[in-house]
Amino acid sequence: MKGHQAVLGILGLLLLGLALTQGMMGGFGPGYGALGPGMMGMGHGMRAVYPPQARPIPEEVARARMEAYAQRVAPGARLQDFMAFSQTYYAQVVDAGGQGLFELIVDRYTGAVAPEPGPSRMWNTRYGMMAAPLQAPPRYGLSEAKRLAEAFLKGFLPGARVIEEGAFPGYYTFDFGRKEVEGMLSVNAYTGEVWVHTWHGPFLGGHEE
Repeated sequence: MKGHQAVLGILGLLLLGLALTQGMMGGFGPGYGALGPGMMGMGHGMRAVYPPQARPIPEEVARARMEAYAQRVAPGARLQDFMAFSQTYYAQVVDAGGQGLFELIVDRYTGAVAPEPGPSRMWNTRYGMMAAPLQAPPRYGLSEAKRLAEAFLKGFLPGARVIEEGAFPGYYTFDFGRKEVEGMLSVNAYTGEVWVHTWHGPFLGGHEE
């Protein structure tokens, strides 16, 4: 019995160590090395614990940090669709031709910049954790993915529609709302799964090119 308890104790310590390691490294797998080190973890933008006197960093500071990050990962890339939410600043990183590469966020209060959680980390077939040099053709094109997004929105937020769209390696991202932007979701190009971007908070403004 004591031996069994000792084994369980060792396994528990190993699992705890693994969890702490993954949390500190942000869940980055070998395929995500291109997006660099990040001590933010998958909870980036979701902690939302700040002192009462905390104030957001200026938008121009957030943009400058995003631009510097994007240039380190993909020289020649530029930002598109810069947006401000209550918890994060968001931007798409695109190449010179306007093709989406990945998505970035900046914690609006701490100023920490990181690849966006969710689809940009998990579904991006070029820059994400599951990056692979060879992929079967996507099952869903942009128009088909948009239809899937709108079908989902009928139940998620009745009256909402897709307002803007963007294509990235392995997935698509859509801004949605009833009259103006109220949120963001992504659709997997291979499975059709929908991932709602719940970490941003309410939309404050943006869509700058």
